[in-house]
Amino acid sequence: MYTEVDVFVSNYTLIDPEIYQLWIEGCSSSEAVSTLHQRAVTKQTGATVELIASDVLDHYRTFALLERLLTVPAKLSEQMIFQLDEPTKQMLIEKYYELDDAVIRELVGRKLSSRHRKDLDEVSERSGAPLRCCRRQFDNVRRVFKAVEEMPGSVVANVRATFLLSERLAAKYGAVVFLACMRFDTAKRKLQYLSFAELAGCARAVQAGWTYGCSGPEYYDTEMDREFLLELRELRVLLDKEKEHKHLVCMRLKPKLLEKSYQELELNFRVYTRALVGVACNLHRARELRSLFIDLLERCIEPLRAGGWPKSDLSQFLAAYEQCALQMDVLREADLKSVWERYMRVISQCLLTMYYS
Repeated sequence: MYTEVDVFVSNYTLIDPEIYQLWIEGCSSSEAVSTLHQRAVTKQTGATVELIASDVLDHYRTFALLERLLTVPAKLSEQMIFQLDEPTKQMLIEKYYELDDAVIRELVGRKLSSRHRKDLDEVSERSGAPLRCCRRQFDNVRRVFKAVEEMPGSVVANVRATFLLSERLAAKYGAVVFLACMRFDTAKRKLQYLSFAELAGCARAVQAGWTYGCSGPEYYDTEMDREFLLELRELRVLLDKEKEHKHLVCMRLKPKLLEKSYQELELNFRVYTRALVGVACNLHRARELRSLFIDLLERCIEPLRAGGWPKSDLSQFLAAYEQCALQMDVLREADLKSVWERYMRVISQCLLTMYYS
């Protein structure tokens, strides 16, 4: 008698996270073997260099095949070729889409075009990252940007849903997408002192406070609220009440500020208020909006630095400057109190992020 037996042979795919990390960083297979050898892997495992080299090559071939799936992460969960558990799949996706802050700082402000992809040697040199690593991140940023730029709702939520990334990493991509959509000028030499984390913080503040995304899930948070930007022009009425505004601010801050800062405030209040209101009144113009960060640096931060303001005093000044204006009849009569609060909340956060005393 014969018995029929169904046999299923599985080929569970083993992924070494250490080798995968070296591949992600742009190391060639020979560089990976050399690195592992320097980390004394041969002594720890008893394996020969030849065996490690064979293992690395085998992993690199697997990674090359997986990369086609990683460009569309949903496919990694659907495919049946590689038997992978869920934690491993998530690790593969997360590490593949990881952004190095030094690299992404160089990419922010550049056009995400094929022509610029050919010019990543400079990015590699300035960031210290291998060229392969820079290309992977450039391609990922461009892929994410193209996928979510036209989606309504939260860009971070869209990135998470489409590319299966963690909240932390999706927030990074969300900031990059927003900066690219708004075409903010962040590549100026004067702004190079700002890290990507600082630029991302400013971008999130603008996105949360000034876009249509504030209105509901069906709106875009990569599109500025044009009505709000036009209303900002009316804030120039504050300049007509400069003396009253100055008096209120000085009265509030005299007991709180360092003597030097208080003297600076009294002497240069006109400079500071005209800069802050002037930025607001011009944001409805596309060119002025794109140059927001350089304008904040040149018109607000540089005069404050010249006056030797500590950051703690600047924080108190911005809070008092906003609150004292709200006490004045001029904003209430013009129905501009909510516009002023919405503007100053974002500007204060950006200035405090960008300011180094």
